[in-house]
Amino acid sequence: MATTADFRNGMVVELDGDLYTITYFQHVKPGKGGAFVRTKLKNVLSGAVIERTFRAGEKVEEVRLVRRPVQYSYTDGQFYYFMDGETYEQIPLPAETIGGDQLAYLKENMMCEALSRDSEPISVELPFFVELEVSETEPGVRGDTAQGGTKPAKLETGAVVQVPLFIETGDLIKVDRRENKYLERVSS
Repeated sequence: MATTADFRNGMVVELDGDLYTITYFQHVKPGKGGAFVRTKLKNVLSGAVIERTFRAGEKVEEVRLVRRPVQYSYTDGQFYYFMDGETYEQIPLPAETIGGDQLAYLKENMMCEALSRDSEPISVELPFFVELEVSETEPGVRGDTAQGGTKPAKLETGAVVQVPLFIETGDLIKVDRRENKYLERVSS
């Protein structure tokens, strides 16, 4: 158990059966009444952000999560299989554990991080920046660059991002998966 005096950014707490990471906290001591702590909490599994106020000294359940490297192997349609980088054990996880927005960027042999509670994996985080090959895109039209034009490009994993007109099918590009945004072309 931890109190509000122990709060720090990145701390994981359990509230109402869900795990939350503290992303922001502020101790407030008004001139009248008792002190309290304002917080912003991010749900570890869904990513939803909530705001919650705690009375000063209120106790919360602190949770220790362990991060360990895992490598994506394959999917059988129902589960996604990851290999633990330390024990070489296969870990099957359902799509809900990974998160739908991340699945669009998941490719074989990709190194990820598994978050585990009591040696039981609860979620997987992909790297923020991924390098993927453009599988199809329209050819850029010369003269369409007055406003720094972009066009949609489908990547090898099925994700679609907006890329500059000079990007062609077969190019390797770096993408920020959090914002679904093209960053740069990677030289091979």
